[in-house]
Amino acid sequence: MTYRGVVLDLDGTIYRGRDLVPGAREALEALRGRDVSILFFSNNPTETPEAYADRLADLGIDAAPTEIASAASVTATYLTREHRGEEVFLVGSPGLRAQLEDAGVLLTDEPESADVLVASYDRAFDYDRLTEALRALEGETEFVGTDPDMTIPRPDGRLVPGSGAMIHAIAGVAGREPDAIAGKPSAEAVDRATSVLGVAPGNCLVVGDRLDTDIVLGARCGMDTALVLTGVTDGSDLADADPSDTSPDHVLGSIADLQSLL
Repeated sequence: MTYRGVVLDLDGTIYRGRDLVPGAREALEALRGRDVSILFFSNNPTETPEAYADRLADLGIDAAPTEIASAASVTATYLTREHRGEEVFLVGSPGLRAQLEDAGVLLTDEPESADVLVASYDRAFDYDRLTEALRALEGETEFVGTDPDMTIPRPDGRLVPGSGAMIHAIAGVAGREPDAIAGKPSAEAVDRATSVLGVAPGNCLVVGDRLDTDIVLGARCGMDTALVLTGVTDGSDLADADPSDTSPDHVLGSIADLQSLL
């Protein structure tokens, strides 16, 4: 197969914590050498595309901010399109708050006045924040999550709670599910991936370490998928996966093996 576009996950695929996955730089150089359109796509909602570009540059990988999408950037797009001028109460990180403010999202610190509640990864999440979220959802408030990731890897490889943990806690006390979750593999993420690559989906590949986000995103886009075993999903997880779930088209030990698909 000759791929003309590739969506690449970041943490667990290109790097793990602060360390580049061995062979990642060479794999990226091979893609660049074939003039393949690339989108780096992370479900981490705390960093800007510019910050990701800087981090990749520190690891020896050139990437323009326009080649990078995140759960934060697609959430901002969703809010500015669907809820422009409405008041948004945020349970999330300072980094996400800054990105939403830069996008022109109208944020409020008063939960009772919110038209929209956005829930995301928040290291300061506690009983008081959970109570504020419950107050914000009284009435007809829209409930939006940035991404579904229940856990995220630390630099040492151990897992810690992610956005999905906060979203599920709020959903549990409010007795309702989110109205929308913007990160991979949502329709918003599908639109971002297809529009940025500008290539027919049938000529594209999604590479990532999560079955429920990266691989499902590729399936929804109509793209081929490759699961790498350097992140959240390992061989035993793949063996135990429900056969009815979306399966990857390819399984790679790491992104270093990507060149075998080119």
